Amino acid sequence: MRQATVERNTRETQIRVTVNLDGTGRTEIDCPVGFLGHMLEALGRHAHFDLQVQVRGDLHVDQHHTVEDTAIVVGQAIRQALGERRGIWRTGWCRFPMDEVLAECALDLGGRPHFVWDAAFQRPFIGELQSDLIREFFQALSLSLAANLHLQIVRPGNDHHQAEALFKATARALELAVAIHPRAAAELPTTKGALDG
Repeated sequence: MRQATVERNTRETQIRVTVNLDGTGRTEIDCPVGFLGHMLEALGRHAHFDLQVQVRGDLHVDQHHTVEDTAIVVGQAIRQALGERRGIWRTGWCRFPMDEVLAECALDLGGRPHFVWDAAFQRPFIGELQSDLIREFFQALSLSLAANLHLQIVRPGNDHHQAEALFKATARALELAVAIHPRAAAELPTTKGALDG
């Protein structure tokens, strides 16, 4: 089974993530920021990863450390579960509709982190989550996962719909990228003979 558990304990946050890439989308999320927890549940469910996340953070300061560090640990857990990345498709892409909104995610798990963001939110909060931290979450995920991650709102609309469509598009792209290629299950998905990172 391709699975991993990663813990990060600092003076600012205490986070534990367990992921099984070959799961069924079963999630157990314990997160003090409600909307972030909802998005983590969507990430696991739509990627069909079994995902357990426990988060504690210095919310008396603000949400930044909590959101960013959660993304770091989620990315580290997925990366560790991938191991050598032999046999994976490596890339994934999804356009995800959410009512009037259309979001797009394209990613490459080739070990060279790069982040491109083309989205904007109208309100400072979605639920209790600071909307500007959604970008920070995905940027931290890209770096810790060593992924080239491109996210775009193709057709804008309600902020809640935009955020949810971005997370679900990323989940589906991840599911495709980590899937084992039926004709190259033992091969590294590169012509160089080695993946960066």
